[in-house]
Formats: sequence, structure tokens, C-alpha cells
Amino acid sequence: MRSLLVDVGAGTMDVLYEDDGAGLQYKAVVRSPVQSLAEAAAQIPGNLAVSGLEMGGGPITEVLRERCRSHEVVISASASATLHHDPERVREWGLTIVDDDDIDDWTRRPGFSGLTLGDLEPERLRSIVTAFGVPFDFDVFGFCAQDHGVPPPGESHLDYRHRLFRARLDDKPRPEQLLYRDSELPRTFNRLAGASRIAKRITAGEVWVMDSGMAAILGASLDENARHCRRCLLLDVATSHTVGALLENGQIAGFFEYHTRDITRQRLEVLLEALAEGRLTHEGILAEGGHGAYIRHGVGRSAVEAIVATGPKRDLLRGSRLPVVFGAPLGDNMMTGTGGLLEAIRRRKASEHKAEG
Repeated sequence: MRSLLVDVGAGTMDVLYEDDGAGLQYKAVVRSPVQSLAEAAAQIPGNLAVSGLEMGGGPITEVLRERCRSHEVVISASASATLHHDPERVREWGLTIVDDDDIDDWTRRPGFSGLTLGDLEPERLRSIVTAFGVPFDFDVFGFCAQDHGVPPPGESHLDYRHRLFRARLDDKPRPEQLLYRDSELPRTFNRLAGASRIAKRITAGEVWVMDSGMAAILGASLDENARHCRRCLLLDVATSHTVGALLENGQIAGFFEYHTRDITRQRLEVLLEALAEGRLTHEGILAEGGHGAYIRHGVGRSAVEAIVATGPKRDLLRGSRLPVVFGAPLGDNMMTGTGGLLEAIRRRKASEHKAEG
């Protein structure tokens, strides 16, 4: 099986190619699409006509809002979700939202330049993969990123995200429960749906999508320091988002989420200990500025056999008073998400094969 796995974060895009039949595995870590796109957009002069789909926002949102102060920015309804799910908020920033079918006309108007948003850039991916020395041809394409879903009016996106997680994990509390075939993805996951649409143009094979936080937790559990433990604390400290989880016999006993910029080593230590004891609450984490928490039960700090940290900013834990070890699933810290995504797909396919036969 030839697989291409792509993990898109705020800082990097991590790419893993595997051909298990040939025993081949190649990796690359490059700038994230939102970083490279924001830089390119800032260099385009004049008015902009923005098409495409929802992607990770941040830098590109800042560029487009800044451009509105001096020039006209017209954006398609689908692409506008990158900036905010509330169209009125986007209009308040000075952008003009038009129907998706009309945006091409704007790109042809004098004085306008076109810009396309999307988490996957097919030609860039092609150049990365062909540089590995293998064909740009896959049986399986997997993509992961963070997607809060589109909440109903009156519900915060953080509460909504965790309500969606609970609905999946209460049934089967395993990280791979946050993996979806493209055909079964709930409509609310607009960003993942956009990526899957682009992926279907890249490959005729299977397309799978997953939340990047759960992919990273599953990937961290594959590290040699964790894979033989019954109970372990796993932490992925990414560029913009940190997730910590307690796993017991491969099942999620609980997890928490934070913006990396809002956390310190000391706070992480307290959170990890409270997670082990089962003392965290979703409401409590939100109240202190975090993204939320999901708790089924604690196991006690003394029952934890390993604490494994991964992610590009895991140095935040260096010098911790806790016995933290730095993990490297697949021999590479930066492949935590792609490795977890690949493992989730393997588990799902194995389960389906068993059910069929």
C-alpha cells in the first residue's frame, strides 16, 4: 500500500510517504501553506480577488485585513470561512463577500489579482513527493489539521468542538475515533472537507481526514517510551496548539487542549498531574484560557508509567520537575501527527477487514 500522509499545522507541513510493500518510507518538513501563502499575498500589489476553500487562518487573515485598509479585497463565500465563520464579521473588516460562482469574474477585472486559499497545494506536494524519487501516485491519502467545526448560533466554537469529540469518544474512547473517510465526514468540519475535496483531485485512491491533535496523541503513543506502557501521559506541543492526553490500555482516559502561546512549563506540569488524577474539567480549562478538556477518569499520578512529549515546541518541558522524556515516533519528532494518522488508517482498515471476513 502506497500512502501519503500530510499534517498541516500553523508553522509546518509535515509529509510522510510510505510504500509498505517495498519497505520504503520518506519524510519532509516544510513551511505550512498558510505561512507561505500569507507571504506571497503580501507581495501581490493592488486589489485582491480571493477564491478557494477554508484553510488555517492566522497569518493570511492578518494580510487580508491589512490590505483592506488601502485596497479592495473581494472574497468568495467559501474562502471567507478562513477568516471567520460569521460573514458579518468578515464584512466588518472591510472585505466584500461574493458567491463562489462569481469570484472568477473578479479575478479578470482590471486592477485585481487572484489568490486561492486551501490547505493543500497539489503542485507543491507533487514537487515534494517527486523529489523523494517516487511517483506521485497513492493508494491512500491522509490529511490532518485542527478543525473546530461550524457551531450553531449561540454556541462557542470551543464548546462545540468538545461536544463533537465527546459524541465520538464516549462511544469508543480511542484516538482513531477522530478519523473519517472523506465520504463519512460530518458536514460541520468545513476545513477538513475542503482539504478532502482537494485531495480527491490529487488521487484516485482512498482519502482519509483526521483531527491533528488526536493524530498526534496516537502518534506519540507509538514512541518506544510509551508503546509498551499500560498507562501513559502524552503531550504534543505544537507551534500554536498544545494537547495532552492520558491513555490507559490504548484508550483515552482524558485530554486537554491549550494555545501554546498561553502556556508555561510550570502550568503544563500542573495540568499533567491533574489529568493523571482526573481532576480537570472542561469548564475549568476554559475559565483559565485553555481550549477545554475531556475527562473520563483518572488513574493516579503513581500509576503513570511514562510521560512522553513530542512536537516542535516540546523544549518547553526541558528541565521539568516531572520525568518527561522526548519522544520520536517513526524515529522523528516531527512525524508525530503523520505517524498517528497512518496508524489510525491501518487500524480502521484492519477492523473493516476483520468485520468483512
